[in-house]
Amino acid sequence: MALTGASGAAYGLRIAGELLSRGDDVELVISPSGFIILKEELGIECGEADAPERIGDFLKRYGRPLRGRLRLVSHKDLAASAASGSSLVKAMIVCPCSMGTLGRIAAGISGNIIERAADCMLKERRPLVLVPRETPLSTIHLRNMLGLSEAGAIILPAMPAFYHKPDSIDGIVDFVAGKVLDVLGIENNLFKRWKKEGD
Repeated sequence: MALTGASGAAYGLRIAGELLSRGDDVELVISPSGFIILKEELGIECGEADAPERIGDFLKRYGRPLRGRLRLVSHKDLAASAASGSSLVKAMIVCPCSMGTLGRIAAGISGNIIERAADCMLKERRPLVLVPRETPLSTIHLRNMLGLSEAGAIILPAMPAFYHKPDSIDGIVDFVAGKVLDVLGIENNLFKRWKKEGD
């Protein structure tokens, strides 16, 4: 899983927290800009050395024990296991996904482990979920997304719905996090499902 420099770090951490609470292990890569967003949006001031502890403390606010292991991988570590298709990584989520990261993945550029791991997911035909958080979208952004979709990536923009009547920012974050987990076939109860009146 990766967090990049787009707004919306809360989405990524909510997904990580849900996976950890299920007992899944999460390998997390944070881009340099991602660390800035964590501080600006969530007040999490950390570096690579203390990120797992600081993020773990933040996730405890949801009140569920974190049974899985959170491991931080340096964005510079091109020798990390995820850099190889032989690593058998089950799925990759980039949330939030900056347009710069999305563009480099679309172009097949592997300048860091986020881009290289995403490239591996595409070539190995494994699930790659990209959660862009940008508006408005330029023609370049749209072309990059189309190219990635045609290559097998799942493009899931952070577009919350409101039919479930969220009463807090957490309710909005939970909807997007739940949708990401849904496309990977991971059961969750993060948001109220659509029901026709009377059902």
